[in-house]
Amino acid sequence: MKRYLIPVLVAISVISCKQENKEKNVAADSQTSSQNSNSQKTYAEISVKEGGQWEGREYMNGEFKNVESLEVPQEHTDHSWYIRYEGPGWENQQVGYRLYLDWRNAIDIFGKKVDTLVLPFVGQDGFDSYHENADWGQDILKAGKSMGIGGYGRYMNDTVAHFRNVNNTKARVNNSEGSSTVSINYEGWSTGTDTIDLEASLSIFPEGRFTKAELTPSKEITGLTTGIVKHGPELMTGTSDNGEWAYIANYGAQTLVNDQDNLGMALFYKTKQLDRQIEGTDDHLVIFKPTTKTITYYFLAAWEQEKDGITSEDEFKTHVAEVLEELNSNTLK
Repeated sequence: MKRYLIPVLVAISVISCKQENKEKNVAADSQTSSQNSNSQKTYAEISVKEGGQWEGREYMNGEFKNVESLEVPQEHTDHSWYIRYEGPGWENQQVGYRLYLDWRNAIDIFGKKVDTLVLPFVGQDGFDSYHENADWGQDILKAGKSMGIGGYGRYMNDTVAHFRNVNNTKARVNNSEGSSTVSINYEGWSTGTDTIDLEASLSIFPEGRFTKAELTPSKEITGLTTGIVKHGPELMTGTSDNGEWAYIANYGAQTLVNDQDNLGMALFYKTKQLDRQIEGTDDHLVIFKPTTKTITYYFLAAWEQEKDGITSEDEFKTHVAEVLEELNSNTLK
């Protein structure tokens, strides 16, 4: 049996036992999982309901089951109750992320207070229970109408077009000893007068809070964009010594937890792929030049409640500078 399946098996065991205090058991059970599979440092999953039925846009009844790949049903949209925590998730021991696999296509953050893998337990005891404080942590970012952190869309007519018109969407997860990846193929994504296919890859590694994002469009279009949701903190920018990489970032009170809880977010991009960096309605935007080559960028989140985490703006700035230097020296994966 492959080692990366162990967290999923532990999760199934927890559900079948119907333990009354599931939130308290998350930290203990994920610790057991970590001890049983010391090499498992990253994890990605997608979990869908089986055994129920569609009633319009909602999937009723059924139980969640993890799958390696998924072709998204035409009925599926936001709040269909079909995909556990609404899309694929990926994590390492420091942070977790999820992508809304519907028209919103935003990326959200799971803040973690433990240094073990927790995604198999998230959303198992109520569809949106992860919005509430738990021993493992919680969903900490309000995406709203934005792309969240590192999500992607197309900037046109002074707004961001998300993924309302897609012929078919396929998602797959892959776990290996050195990384975990979510791959998504959007077939026939229509915006304005253009229709393209888009391949997206989102990878997380054992070390670091960052996700590596890779976007490959089937044809050149203007306005392909990513960004960071705007929640008030002042935007910070910087460029690497060799000028090949740059970043946008912010730090401050911008979480769902309370109005004093601090979160840092950063997005790193290749300057040669940049068309412009602007302020959108809901996001700090990085807009890329038209291309059919793969666009690569990185994003990261640092929550002050992490175990041994970053707890000040100065520490966050230092961390961002360190990641930028790693990109500058080509030592990041």
